Amino acid sequence: MALQPIGKYIAIKNIDEEIKTQSGLILSGEDTNQLRYKKGLVIASGTDVTAIHKDDVVYYDKGHSYTMLIKDEQVTIIRESDVVIVE
Repeated sequence: MALQPIGKYIAIKNIDEEIKTQSGLILSGEDTNQLRYKKGLVIASGTDVTAIHKDDVVYYDKGHSYTMLIKDEQVTIIRESDVVIVE
């Protein structure tokens, strides 16, 4: 998919992950949806984004994201300022 976000926007694909607590409990999908931050793979970064690049894995504030359907693919759009960690 070829797309180019404008300005400080970043297009990502969400990464669903199984979360295990220190005591070994595996959180359900419902429990992980309660978490404030989500993990995603950057598929394109905006024209003004310098620190985050395609194929970076990021954690972002899901409360400031929105999801779009582009060419039948689900893409989440966030601002650079909503990224809290880059792996």
